[in-house]
Amino acid sequence: MTWLTETLFQHSAIQAVIIICFICALGLSMGRFRPRGINLGVTYVFFIGIVMGAIGNYLEPGKPFIDEQMLNYAESFGLVLFVYALGLQVGPGFFGAFRKGGTALNGQSLAVVAIGTLLALLLVPCCGLPFPDMIGVLSGATTNTPALGAAQQALKTLGFNADASTAALACAVTYPLGLVGVIAALILMRKPLRRYEKKAKDNSRKDEAFICSFEVTNPAINGLRLNELAEMDEGKFTVTRLWRKGKVILPDRDTTLEQGDRILLITSEKEIKQLTVFFGKRDTTDWNKNDIDWNGIDRTLLSERIVITRPEINGRRIEQLHLRERFKVNVSRVKRGDIYLVATPDLTLRMGDRVTVVGETKAVKQVAKELGNAVKRLDEPNMVTIFIGIVLGLLVGSIPIFIPGMTYPVRLGLAGGPIIVGILVGAYGPRIHMVAYTTSSANLMLRSLGLSMYLGCLGLDAGRDFLSTVMQPSALLWVLYALIITMIPVMLMAFVCVKWYRHNFATTAGMLCGAMANPVALGFVNDATDSDQASIAYATVYPLAMFVRVIVAQVVVMMWLG
Repeated sequence: MTWLTETLFQHSAIQAVIIICFICALGLSMGRFRPRGINLGVTYVFFIGIVMGAIGNYLEPGKPFIDEQMLNYAESFGLVLFVYALGLQVGPGFFGAFRKGGTALNGQSLAVVAIGTLLALLLVPCCGLPFPDMIGVLSGATTNTPALGAAQQALKTLGFNADASTAALACAVTYPLGLVGVIAALILMRKPLRRYEKKAKDNSRKDEAFICSFEVTNPAINGLRLNELAEMDEGKFTVTRLWRKGKVILPDRDTTLEQGDRILLITSEKEIKQLTVFFGKRDTTDWNKNDIDWNGIDRTLLSERIVITRPEINGRRIEQLHLRERFKVNVSRVKRGDIYLVATPDLTLRMGDRVTVVGETKAVKQVAKELGNAVKRLDEPNMVTIFIGIVLGLLVGSIPIFIPGMTYPVRLGLAGGPIIVGILVGAYGPRIHMVAYTTSSANLMLRSLGLSMYLGCLGLDAGRDFLSTVMQPSALLWVLYALIITMIPVMLMAFVCVKWYRHNFATTAGMLCGAMANPVALGFVNDATDSDQASIAYATVYPLAMFVRVIVAQVVVMMWLG
């Protein structure tokens, strides 16, 4: 059995892979247990890592369980893989979400940063907490290692080398509390805020595609063509069917409306009242049910959902395809992820979009051939885009950003650079015909693999000195202060965002996880919700919040000790 002992306990690449994979497997297996309905999911990987780190330190005190270079590599690569895949996932809806509320979300995330920083600064004079300890506790409570690195650099610049080590130790002890504290705060706030969440939820998807029908009774639009109506009305809508005297018509831009016409159109729910006044009378039929047989409504037209799989279509606008002119069909809706979009002429199409096309059977089949509709192609993600994006992300994260009054430049680091590039590639890649599409399952696998590796290695690293340090009186105070810095801002802003800003809980929780730089809490929220709203909110606020925390850490050190 000598070979087994050497394989498991002697430092090598094989030993590192075995230990990391074992930690991830055991932690993810434990994630299936839900005590009292609470699912910590991937968080268990971090706990198992701490236990394994402590075991390794017990067997060989002072010596890491696995090679330190391998540990740093796996931890860094896992974090990069997670944040880049997250950026790709939320990129297509990122800037739309930013326009619809991203400014407010970023303002709320900065409020979380400000409240936590002020609480930490108050602890120094009120509780006698040494300033270097406070910097470490703040970094650990907010799970922000880039901020710790920036603060350590500032401390060393001012000649406080020993204090820089103390700050790192305080961060290591409080980091687990930062990860779990956000989850605990969200669990505590979820129940009290349910009565406010329903109102927020009603307003959360009003910009999505909504199907409705109207009867034309407004004499002012009698005889006008549809393209003239579109120019008169500021809202966006697409007319897909028109019934006149019992017969169905496939309308185009030159179709004229007559009194008594009944039209089926796609718009957003917020436009309904205005369009009712515009056309005259809204039909009471509910067209948004899942069980509607669209092909049974009128036998002369076929409604089919076609998947875009041809790379040549990626990045092109609907109007550029001239589908109406060439095939006599109407594009009514576009499903992207779990969101339905109104098929306006200027909408940019992406690989993986599911386009609803209405027309005669032969014409719809021709359009399917034009757009691809070969689902098997989507099962093979474009790995070139993924690797190139990671390279670009790391380069962006390494760019020095010089701030007036600061001696050393600030960098976005391993997390900030890749998530920004991932968002940009996901959002704008199609415009340069860069195929960034990955199936939901493929993206989820990349994110889960990266996050599991990151947490397992982080736990291994923290576990070495965790048990011996956490039993010291000063460390117990660090834990208490960390809980204060973590939970108070999260609980306070959760209440403010849901009650006053009318965000639903998923969006609020995603924003709070991003403001606290906490991917573990994001995993918990994603497991507890059915949409990607939390991930979009997380990615919306994460870059700015992380950057501000790095700046604040350095500025506070310079002002307090300089």
